Formats: sequence, structure tokens, C-alpha cells
Amino acid sequence: MSVNKLIYVHDPMCSWCWGYKPTWQKLEAALVNILPIEYRVGGLAADSDQLMGTDMQLQLQGIWQNISNQLGTKFNFNFWRECQPRRSTYPSCRAALIARSFNKEPQMINAIQQAYYLKAQNPSDEDVLIKLCEKIGLDPCLFTQQLHSKELKRRFDDELNFVRSLPIQGFPSLVLIHNNRAYPIAINYIDWQHTLSEIQSYL
Repeated sequence: MSVNKLIYVHDPMCSWCWGYKPTWQKLEAALVNILPIEYRVGGLAADSDQLMGTDMQLQLQGIWQNISNQLGTKFNFNFWRECQPRRSTYPSCRAALIARSFNKEPQMINAIQQAYYLKAQNPSDEDVLIKLCEKIGLDPCLFTQQLHSKELKRRFDDELNFVRSLPIQGFPSLVLIHNNRAYPIAINYIDWQHTLSEIQSYL
């Protein structure tokens, strides 16, 4: 028997995912009694201890400004002055996976996004993630242990491989699984009802 579901592919440190969040939350609420929703982390940028180059910093600041102009999304640009940014989102993805094990994945994603985009904190840093795990009620010692475990590495690798098998172009992405087939659903950053209509057209 096939299982219908909607897969939301994201990265906790993806700025367009942050911009899409208000619209996504409305769509998610509308689907609650229609279709199961499954979160999957896409892994935007691999582990790195290297400081982000000036060109990349300016590029990302430009993306933030573009999203703010288009969608009205709030960003705290003090991040670029107060933090030492690295192009590394895998740690925050792993944190989301740990939280998923405790049914707190949305809470962890929200905590990471709030820290990164509004509070000028760097979720690429482990100490920031540990504080965020405490904030959502997870045990920091257990969280730290799992963050470095082989089991989490295996789960994360499996998730990345699964996401790469989906018909997506980037993040955020929506994929409808219906009758054992995967259908890419167009992201509308403003009109959630348009996306809902597209999903319902398949069901």
C-alpha cells in the first residue's frame, strides 16, 4: 500500500528557507488533516573550519537584502560584524536530526533560525548549538555526545543520499510522494494557497 506524503527539504541555515517560513507555516497548517509532512535536511554547505571569504560574505549579505526586499523578511546584519562566519551548515543539519529523535525538530529549526537571522549568533559553532538544544529542552551532554557519534554520521549521510535522489533544484523544496511517484511542487514564497491547489491537484 503506497503512502502519500509531502516532503519539505530545507537547511536550517538556508536564508530562502527563512524567507519562506511564514508562507510554509500557513501551508503546513492547511495540510495537517490532508497529508503527512516529512522534514528532510538537505545539507547546504559541508563542514569547514575556514573563515568565509569576503566575496562570499558580501554575496550572502546581498541575498539577505534581496529576500528582505522581496518578502519583508527580517535579518540582523550585525551577524556579519559580530561573528566569524564559516560556510558550514552541516552542524545545524545534524542538530535538527538529533532533535527529530526527540520529536523536537521544528523547535530546533526555529531556534537555529532565530539565533542566526535575528540574534547574530553563529549556528556553525558547536557551543551555539548546545545552548540552543538546552533552550528547547534537550539534555546538553547527551546532545553533544550524539553530535559526534558514528550513528548520527550514518543517519545524516543516509538523509543526504535520499535527498539527492529527489527531483529538487535547491532549498527550500517540496516533493509530493503519491502512488509511489515523486512530484516536485513549485515553491510560491507569498501565496500558500497556490501551492496547496497544486498539491491537491495530484490527490
